[in-house]
Amino acid sequence: MPRFAKSLFGQVVIALVLGVIAGLFFPEFAVKLKPLGDGFIKLIKMIIPVLVFCVVVHGIAGAGDLKRVGRVGVKALIYFEVLTTVALGLGLLLAFVFEPGVGMNVDPSKLDANAMSAYASNADKLTSGGTVDFLMKLIPTTVINAFATGDVLQVLLFAVLFGCALTLLGDRGKPVAAVVDATALVMFKIMGIIIKLAPLGVLGAIAFTVGQYGIGSLKQLGALVGLFYVAVLIFVFVILGIVMRLSGFSLFKLLRYLREELTIVFATTSSDSVLPQIMGKLRHMGIRDSTVGLVIPTGYSFNLDAFSIYITLAAVFIAQATNTPVSMTDLLTILAIALVTSKGAHGVPGSAIVVLAATLHAIPAIPAIGLVLVLSVDWFMGIARALGNLIGNCVATVAIAAWEGDIDRERAHAVLNGTHSPEDEPLREAGTHGVDTAESPAAIQPAN
Repeated sequence: MPRFAKSLFGQVVIALVLGVIAGLFFPEFAVKLKPLGDGFIKLIKMIIPVLVFCVVVHGIAGAGDLKRVGRVGVKALIYFEVLTTVALGLGLLLAFVFEPGVGMNVDPSKLDANAMSAYASNADKLTSGGTVDFLMKLIPTTVINAFATGDVLQVLLFAVLFGCALTLLGDRGKPVAAVVDATALVMFKIMGIIIKLAPLGVLGAIAFTVGQYGIGSLKQLGALVGLFYVAVLIFVFVILGIVMRLSGFSLFKLLRYLREELTIVFATTSSDSVLPQIMGKLRHMGIRDSTVGLVIPTGYSFNLDAFSIYITLAAVFIAQATNTPVSMTDLLTILAIALVTSKGAHGVPGSAIVVLAATLHAIPAIPAIGLVLVLSVDWFMGIARALGNLIGNCVATVAIAAWEGDIDRERAHAVLNGTHSPEDEPLREAGTHGVDTAESPAAIQPAN
């Protein structure tokens, strides 16, 4: 027990239990702890743009082969679209098989439209410009603006261009590469300091949620919440399990390796809160820097597996609850629109409801006001969304690395089996990298 309490995982679990107790028995006090959770997430988000930039630039410059980087990018996008389509289809299938909304007989005209006002404008922005507008938003107004707003995709675009330029410069780019590597070391050290505050962040986040919402709101829409959790479990352990097996690794061992990060995401319902740690751990497994740097940040916007399940499942649920007939054309439209709208979800306030509203906006047959039905349980579904999205992106990184041959399999198996201890080599803390360390013109060295 003392060893468990000293570990980060143990401290996070203890904080989780204390947060639930505080929320149940001292709700007024628990609600006041919200700044602890918000502050922790803000601290993490503070370093994400610079960290993503450093990892991607170092990975591309260290790879020394722009064709390889291009192949990884193309394969990642193909993988994302295939898995997203599977997730959307799974949500539709389970909604029709189990019919969670049938029998509710909700009259849309009696729902409170004011509850949706906060999400309406963001939904309009998401759909107003279409695909062209979405692509244009990937280009920052200025480089500084991309970092100032924390837009990961804009930072990623600049980082790819910067890394390619360094590679083309050859020896003349080595001094700049060395500065980028040193900056990455500093950022990972900062991350190591911040992550020690994770238990406080978890305590504040879970205490506020339980104190504010309680568990009563689950009763009314328990069937929808339960079915969504089942859907995410099926996707993770069946679909992603098969992907991991085909890649030559065990999903269960990967989940055990990432247990600290998964616990933090469970409490904060935000995968952003562990992005730096996840990148560090995947690199520690022996995955090439350039692969981790490209797949993880891109996946946060393009590979939202659990989010995709939520969109189709909730859309059909609303149709069933309001006794709205849905044609095959409507279903295909939901699939097509969701493939686009889900890509703009990351970074949008109230993204789940906003994207769902944007999707239904294109299908007049389903009353968008029905979204009010899922507002009360959105946080509970958000836990599974965040966990499913994070696991999906980690599996994607392993799969694409295996596909491209960018993973040191011997090292990865040793790390997942627990025979390669982080204490033996301070890669996780220092942020040094996997199989391409020796190839880098200015490789980051482990901290002493």
